Amino acid sequence: MRKIAIYGKGGIGKSTTTSNLSAALSILGYKVMQIGCDPKADSTKNLMKGEFIPTVLDVMDKKGDDVKLEDIVFEGYNGVLCVEAGGPTPGVGCAGRGIIAAFEKLEELNAFENYKPDIVIYDVLGDVVCGGFSMPIRNGYAKDVYIVTSGEMMSMYAASNISTAVNQFKNRGYASLKGLILNAKNVENEIDLVETLANEINSEVFHYVPRERMVQISENDGKTVIEKDKECEMANVYLELARKIINQK
Repeated sequence: MRKIAIYGKGGIGKSTTTSNLSAALSILGYKVMQIGCDPKADSTKNLMKGEFIPTVLDVMDKKGDDVKLEDIVFEGYNGVLCVEAGGPTPGVGCAGRGIIAAFEKLEELNAFENYKPDIVIYDVLGDVVCGGFSMPIRNGYAKDVYIVTSGEMMSMYAASNISTAVNQFKNRGYASLKGLILNAKNVENEIDLVETLANEINSEVFHYVPRERMVQISENDGKTVIEKDKECEMANVYLELARKIINQK
């Protein structure tokens, strides 16, 4: 089982990239589980026809110890297994602690053993790399980390902070940074800016995702590009990303 964490600043297109990657991997024949680790709980909605699924934390609040896997794991597009960790009411509680509680519940219910996914993808908010949000890159959860960024200054700043956190844990034998996914925003000299960042953090631009209207059109329909039109140019961009990740050692 391959376990991957995808980090990035909020609003950068991280969840869009992740859900399209999950869809692409499923098309290639892999059984995928995507776990959203953002309190907004919107990571998987484009795999679920635009619908928000119940979060692990919400179900735990309602059912206590009676939670079952089918209450928190939902089958989306092409069999992709969807989970949303969820978070506390805004302004109340710690979102990072929410992720920890959700992960512990998935472990308690033997989610991986029961569903046996080939690939698990954690979609993680990267604005803050506190204890909870760093959970996927430690304790043996994810092995490989990819950071979604654009050439926007705050996005690159977040990417730099995330890479620092990953390197801290790498020294303890946890996850390692495999590269940056450039999700273009058409910033001036964008490719050069992100390549410079990659050099500064001893990484590389692993994949380039161009800015394309088809992504927004698909999201407006509550779908990934892969589901909307898997023959289109942008679908090929995500399929190529999926193949590169599969082939990376």
